[in-house]
Amino acid sequence: MKFGQKDKKDFLIIPFVLLFFYIVFSSVFNLPKLGTELFRNEIVRWFGVVLCMIGLTFFLLTLISFSKSFRVGIDEEQPGPLITTGTFAISRNPIYTALGIILLGIFLIFSNWILLLYLIAGIWLFNRQIHREENSLKKVYGEEYMEYCKKVRRYF
Repeated sequence: MKFGQKDKKDFLIIPFVLLFFYIVFSSVFNLPKLGTELFRNEIVRWFGVVLCMIGLTFFLLTLISFSKSFRVGIDEEQPGPLITTGTFAISRNPIYTALGIILLGIFLIFSNWILLLYLIAGIWLFNRQIHREENSLKKVYGEEYMEYCKKVRRYF
């Protein structure tokens, strides 16, 4: 497992993650709630549960696809082989895709307007990071990565 260099602004993530978990757990354990519910529909909530299960399964399958090449961040010095099998044959960014599906599912379950903001911000941040990583992958793998991009979509 390899961790790339961290951005100096990464410490900002921690309070947002804690707030996210508080909103979810406050809904589950009847704690004082932040934000208001946008809608209440049992069918939509169950659809959210299904999306979370799909996202978690896709995430776990991606970790298996990574095998020993798993890394967090961009590591241009020791990149390892380009992985194009498993979930990477379906999506060039299966972890971000899985996390986006999970965020959508959580929003549909709890339908809090703050979680809607998290969903929008998360998708925007995932997309921004994907573009950064793609630029790095083009430099590291060159034509091999470009051919892979022609065969496999960015998300699904």
